[in-house]
Amino acid sequence: MTAPRLPQIDPELRDKLLFTALAVLIYRVGAHITAPAVDVTALSDYIKNSAGTGTQTLFSLYDALGGGLSRATIFALGIMPYISASIVFQLGGGVMPTIGKMQKDEEGRKKLTQWTRYLTVAISFSQAYTFTLFIEQIPNAIPYPGFLSRLIMVTTLTVGAIFVMWLGEQITERGIGNGMSLLITVSILERVWPSFITTIGYVRDGIVSLGGVVVLAVVLVAMIAAVVAMTLAARRIPIQIPRKVMGRGRIREGQKTFIPIRLITAGVMPIIFAQTVIIVPSTVAQFTGNETLQSMTSFLIPGGMPYNLLFALLIVVFSYFYTSIVFSSVDLSENLKKQGAFIPGVKPGAATADYIDGVLGRVTLPGSLFLAVVAIIPISMAKAVGIQQFQFGGTSILIVVGVLLDTIAQIEQHRQLRKYDGFMKSGRIKFRGRQSRFGM
Repeated sequence: MTAPRLPQIDPELRDKLLFTALAVLIYRVGAHITAPAVDVTALSDYIKNSAGTGTQTLFSLYDALGGGLSRATIFALGIMPYISASIVFQLGGGVMPTIGKMQKDEEGRKKLTQWTRYLTVAISFSQAYTFTLFIEQIPNAIPYPGFLSRLIMVTTLTVGAIFVMWLGEQITERGIGNGMSLLITVSILERVWPSFITTIGYVRDGIVSLGGVVVLAVVLVAMIAAVVAMTLAARRIPIQIPRKVMGRGRIREGQKTFIPIRLITAGVMPIIFAQTVIIVPSTVAQFTGNETLQSMTSFLIPGGMPYNLLFALLIVVFSYFYTSIVFSSVDLSENLKKQGAFIPGVKPGAATADYIDGVLGRVTLPGSLFLAVVAIIPISMAKAVGIQQFQFGGTSILIVVGVLLDTIAQIEQHRQLRKYDGFMKSGRIKFRGRQSRFGM
């Protein structure tokens, strides 16, 4: 018997995967190199002593999105400056008609990409300067404070954020998947194994019971399965494309298709917005000493009932807000009208836009409630079990699942296109051979 032949990987796909792996490796190495002029031990001790405050939540949010802020690495800011700049122009498209028009044009999108890079540089500088001023207030965090150490720190963090932006763009252009999203995903997955080892230590030391850990693991697996299902779930709006004469006797037959309206159109952004809104008062209160803000933050303890209710409400609100920005029913109805397509039983134009808005509003509610459940349940379960610093919450699950599904789809799409190209090439070769055979 002959051994089964292993499937041959496409050389182009192999090169893309290797380039992506190399870029990710470079990013993860840089994410473990400490920035100069910083005592990481003093910074870590301060963060541990700030447990349950907005400061720790802020550091956790940055770390969850791929940065190394709690370790003050050269890539400490991660891709947060680029994400912030992208959100500014994305939201601006729904508010400013000029930006909205540029988003629909190829040249306009190129110009917006360039503007996003410039804004990323400005945001990186401002965040680096703010972070430097912050760690200067921590005792012994900067062994040799002064203008020179501040300049080195700001320059290092700013250049690191710009390099991360460039690295993510290179992955998108020359690798597989969305570069920025992949960098975040790898950073999240990297923390899974250390968290697993830490949990085993908790069980061994009697801090956490084995049964509680098993229950938490079951909840996480069920949550991952639910996120996969909800990420792929969509409400299909039927579309009818009528029969059309194309010219010279060619006729395009009528077709029936659909528009998929995803239940989670906004993705993970509502959770990020909600977390940002909640942590701002507590962070400001810690630095200003405002008694009103301090009483508010003491009432909104992460994991408590008031905190969870406000968090869930903000997620629902931001889900509707962000969905209305990224999904334009008016543009969709106009495109359908230009193509001669229509929704059965609905008039083209404004009636179609109103119908799509109604469907979008109905599917956004269960999607936003699901996001709230995903964001709250894992953290609440971990605290109930006894794990105070849980590293794999709902935000991480949504990001990892969404990015991996998108990356797998792109790999499969690339493989299918290569098979189609090979089929066309073989067809041309046979056709040419037939031509030479019959002397045509």
